Amino acid sequence: MRRFARLLIAALLALAPIASLAQDAPAPTAEQAARATVLDFENEAQLNTLAAAGKTVVFFYAAWCPNCRATVAELNARWADVNPDLTLVIADYDKESALKGKFGVTYQDTFVLLDKEGNSAKSWNSGGVDGLNANSQS
Repeated sequence: MRRFARLLIAALLALAPIASLAQDAPAPTAEQAARATVLDFENEAQLNTLAAAGKTVVFFYAAWCPNCRATVAELNARWADVNPDLTLVIADYDKESALKGKFGVTYQDTFVLLDKEGNSAKSWNSGGVDGLNANSQS
């Protein structure tokens, strides 16, 4: 799963602007700078830090799940449409039992919107980019 999550992240980040190391490079345009972020789940401290900093959603992904794969394909295709204020954290549905328990997740392809303290504010299944944007609005 880690390998797939890293590939997913790499694919999504390929859509994001790459910071130039050149000192005289032009600043990114507003559209380029305004992109959602995707990260691999590391630990609860990471989630708490991200949640305190801004809008954070955890996506419980399973490599064997056809709905999850369809969601990832849509996220890759429409990443520019995702709310730019959002941080999406990918968690392995099969490995993160404690995290699933904390948020009451019983089904793969589940999204969990976190409050500022890192607790579940809302959860939903599937919905792709439109569901992600609609369910994570303030």
